[in-house]
Amino acid sequence: MKAEMRRKEILARLSEAVSPISASRLAEDLGVSRQVIVQDVALLRAKGEDIESLARGYVLKKKEVCARIFKLRHTNEEVADELNLIVDAGGTIVDVLIYHKVYGTLRAPMNIKNRVQVKKFLEDIESGKSSLLMNVTSGYHYHTISADSYETLSLIEESLRERGFLAPLQEYEPSGVSK
Repeated sequence: MKAEMRRKEILARLSEAVSPISASRLAEDLGVSRQVIVQDVALLRAKGEDIESLARGYVLKKKEVCARIFKLRHTNEEVADELNLIVDAGGTIVDVLIYHKVYGTLRAPMNIKNRVQVKKFLEDIESGKSSLLMNVTSGYHYHTISADSYETLSLIEESLRERGFLAPLQEYEPSGVSK
């Protein structure tokens, strides 16, 4: 296994681990010496990975995920404006969901982080591969938005409000959604 692939594997294992993983265990699993693992971890740390050494092994510190669900409503022609507003402000569009009175909550992953991904999404919709979920509920839909901070989420919320995209919640809708 090449060094870069091994480091990716170390990160993958640490991110999935529920308890610390020792350098010896990683070395055995990956077919290298313990010292190679120690050096790999040092290189990963130098690249900004937040790996902590504990008495029982390594752990990858979990970054706090700042996320909020927004209820929105707009026309099909305004979809690009909505999505670009979010990514330009530093948000990631994690998913889209609708709340249907009969079917309940229907959710689809999006993971859109930039304008290139927005463009690709819109091209897929326009090509006829599928249609927008919001059309099932007269334009009403929700997005889970994540960002690097709650301040960024508040700025996104204010921008959505200014554009008139935020929609009021009804009493039957799920709680925990920004108004």
